[in-house]
Amino acid sequence: MQRLHARYPFLDASREAVETADVDLATVVQEGGPAVERGVERVERALVEGTVAPESRWSVRAELLSYPVARVLVSLLDVRGAVEKYATAEATLAYERFTDDFDADTRLKSTSDDALTLPSLLADFDVGGDVTAVGDGRFEVGVTTYLELAAPLDGRRWRLATRALADGTVIVSRRELYGLLREAVRERVADGLPLSVPDSIADALAPEVETLQHALAPVESTGDVDEFEPAAFPPCIDRLVEEAREDEISVTGRYAVLTFLAATGASYAEIAAVVGDDEERHRYQYERLAGENGSQFSPPSCATMEANGDCEPDACGDFSHPLAYYEHQLRAGE
Repeated sequence: MQRLHARYPFLDASREAVETADVDLATVVQEGGPAVERGVERVERALVEGTVAPESRWSVRAELLSYPVARVLVSLLDVRGAVEKYATAEATLAYERFTDDFDADTRLKSTSDDALTLPSLLADFDVGGDVTAVGDGRFEVGVTTYLELAAPLDGRRWRLATRALADGTVIVSRRELYGLLREAVRERVADGLPLSVPDSIADALAPEVETLQHALAPVESTGDVDEFEPAAFPPCIDRLVEEAREDEISVTGRYAVLTFLAATGASYAEIAAVVGDDEERHRYQYERLAGENGSQFSPPSCATMEANGDCEPDACGDFSHPLAYYEHQLRAGE
């Protein structure tokens, strides 16, 4: 098992590393330990904070094995939109990691053995022969491959009619290619979920599932206000909106502000106007967080926001959730 496998557990090579090590998942979950603990953290953070990034350092083995454990936990949870939320969080972390790896390689900076290369990721999705660099940060993508990768993506920019075509290929920018690969990761993670879990594994993970259900109960009970009124935003959201406008927002801050804005039912045009996103940098994540069919992410609570450094202490009174403050301000303004 290599650190590269732990950083990108969805790769074919990562799955093969687990198989080569002859690891039995049933034994892993029955024995418990770091892999199960990290699996629980992976799912809880995915469904509460929109990320699966570790909060502390784990061994390569625990990090890699936590991925199949997390997939089992997601399958056992009776939580609306759990699969979509989990897959989106895994894809978001993968995107952050591989863009850093690819950009370092592009800038000819030294990269470590655990860095992923663009050719290797393309090959992992069997599209290496259909993507060719043509200079100036642009790529030609075979039209069939492009349609497959872009099919789940919303927005006019991804429609074939809006793209430049040449000899059966579609021209995309480097960032657009990265976005297509992020979607490919999300679909691979979601593929096959929820799993059919054997009783022996389900029974062994019953305490962890109960722990997750308790942790997620406050998030699941948060309703949408379905009204967009920036003047009623809580102080923490006002600050995060300003940070987004200045492009100085943290990962947790971006998640918090986008999930909050999604809960108001605002269109992306309204969101872009508020956060100053003329280039629509946040559209993909917003659309995934807004979700469909019950898969919408709920904004983090005040306690989570405070732990992440995104809260405005003592500015909101006794409210426990930004939406509760927002609803209060909306009613006060009626």
